[in-house]
Amino acid sequence: MSLPTISPLHAKELAAKGARLIDIRGADEFARSHAAGAENRPLDALGPVTDEAPVVFLCRSGMRTSANSARLASLREGEAYCLEGGLDAWRSAGLPVEENTSAPLEIMRQVQITAGLLVLAGVILGFAVAPVWFGLSAFVGAGLTFAGATGWCGMASLLAIMPWNRSAA
Repeated sequence: MSLPTISPLHAKELAAKGARLIDIRGADEFARSHAAGAENRPLDALGPVTDEAPVVFLCRSGMRTSANSARLASLREGEAYCLEGGLDAWRSAGLPVEENTSAPLEIMRQVQITAGLLVLAGVILGFAVAPVWFGLSAFVGAGLTFAGATGWCGMASLLAIMPWNRSAA
């Protein structure tokens, strides 16, 4: 069983009547921007939602809630929905979004930036200095492959403890 999706305007109407908006993204993503009035309950730590008010689950684009709709339905016995299009659709509908541009970028975006720069540096240094630098690009590629295969990313773990990310953790 999966949850029905609703439009951002319908979700806003439900929230005005007491429904809870539950954002299932990670704390780092939520800290950067979220629907006004939403609460953060990351998917990886989400337990049963037992209160009587209707619940609207959301993520950034709607893909995470859609992909995990059956799991979300199993955590909820009462009325529940997934927000169609997620926070992106909420924002596009002109609904209020709380933004904190001083919050660090999401860890996965930091990983993408860092990995991209390391691969680029390895290629440039490999051509300009010595071919041994191509090994840097290979090392980063192997790390990303390992992260994809196991679900554990060493670079994300390292970036998470950096000083600029400590307040978000």
